[in-house]
Amino acid sequence: MPAITLAELRRYAVARSLFTPTTLPKAIERLGFIQADPIRSPARAQDLTLRHRVKGYRVGDLEHHYPALAVEEDFFVNYGFVTPELQARMHPRLALREWSVERWAQAQAVWQFVQQNGEAHPRDVDLHFAHGHSTNGFGGRSKASTQLLDAMHYRGLLRVARRSNGVRLYSVRQPQQAPDDVHTALDQLIDVLVRKYAPLPRPGLRQLVAMLKHAVPQWQGELRSALSRATQRLTSIALEGVAWYWPTDEDPSSPRWKTPRRVRLLAPFDPVVWDRDRFERLWGWAYRFEAYTPPAQRVRGYYAMPLLWRDQVIGWGNLSVVDGRLRADIGYVSAQAPTDTDFGPALEAELADMAVCLGCDQPVQPQ
Repeated sequence: MPAITLAELRRYAVARSLFTPTTLPKAIERLGFIQADPIRSPARAQDLTLRHRVKGYRVGDLEHHYPALAVEEDFFVNYGFVTPELQARMHPRLALREWSVERWAQAQAVWQFVQQNGEAHPRDVDLHFAHGHSTNGFGGRSKASTQLLDAMHYRGLLRVARRSNGVRLYSVRQPQQAPDDVHTALDQLIDVLVRKYAPLPRPGLRQLVAMLKHAVPQWQGELRSALSRATQRLTSIALEGVAWYWPTDEDPSSPRWKTPRRVRLLAPFDPVVWDRDRFERLWGWAYRFEAYTPPAQRVRGYYAMPLLWRDQVIGWGNLSVVDGRLRADIGYVSAQAPTDTDFGPALEAELADMAVCLGCDQPVQPQ
């Protein structure tokens, strides 16, 4: 492998992830996994991720078209949307917490109820079975039937058929056979992660492989050897004392990786910026998601979105919709905007595109 510079890795990281916008089905297939998040500031993370990669994407398109798409809601390294092929590699999933005989009996009764009805709203299940309430993982109270549906979904007994006003409606999922070769299945899961998040420094690769314990808890004991196989299988190079990994059929130094002179506001969970360690290595400053940080301790804002200019993340933006208009509060790492004459128009174009995606009026002048 010829010498590769950090600048080439940076350009490669941006260009390969922010591919030419395509159709929604093709973007889902290419990404393999889209992380979901319920916060709307100014939109859910899945919508903010897809708007850069799908032609004419509008907020809510994924949820609206979900029933007709080859996509499933499920847990991978985080909760989100996965291709059916990826989901099949994770199931049958054996949860770490064993169910009692009574719990299995409840699950079987609910499965039969959902099968008879085609799909079921948690409210309908609760009314039919009157399971009562139980303490949830956050210390509050939630309906036991909702918890049971979530657990059945995680175990692969149910699937999300669609959503109604944001609430998951379930249908049954038929049992499937475990893969014959666990090593191959794990290698394929890791390849999905690498193709989405490459180039990955070794700490990032190690973190993602460890997070697979949530996707395939039944194979948790195999993850260390899977990481070892990945480091031997993937193309890599040592740069500034750190090994970086990427798919074997790609070359970060290739001139095919081009970044246009445009501005992009990225979701905090966008593949380009998801790995905070990689972010700091590529762009030289620390970015943190501060939605759950006490307001007085926030540095950049509740939902500060990284601001990408060409292949440089130069700042952040806090966006909100007020009286139907998009407002933008922009901050810069260097305390001032770039002096490039085309930066201002590029930022205005990005905010105008965001406003259209959100279905609101044109944005005010960025602050």
